[in-house]
Amino acid sequence: MILAKVVGTVVASQKESSMDGLKFLTLQQVDLEGKATGGFVVAADAVGAGVGEMVLYASGSSARQTKATENRPCDAVVMAIVDNWETDGTLKYKKGRDD
Repeated sequence: MILAKVVGTVVASQKESSMDGLKFLTLQQVDLEGKATGGFVVAADAVGAGVGEMVLYASGSSARQTKATENRPCDAVVMAIVDNWETDGTLKYKKGRDD
C-alpha cells in the first residue's frame, strides 16, 4: 500500500467495457510528512474518494483484489481513505485539519 493525495480526476468516455462504472482518480505519492514525492498514477476508485483526500492505493496484481476491480484490467486502485497517521508517536496527518 502506498500513501497518496488525490489531486484530480480522469474522464474517459471511450474505454474497455469491463471498466464501465469505475471512477478514475489522479494520485500523487506523499511521504510520511504528507509532502509530494515521486510521480503521479491514475487509479480506479473503489471507496468513493475525492480530490484533496489522502488515500492508500495498491498497484500491480493487488489492484485486482477489490470487489470493484475484480477481473478488470486495472493496475492501481484506491482502497482506503486515510483518517489520520502518526509516526514515532507524533500525529502527522489528520483528515480535515488545516495545518
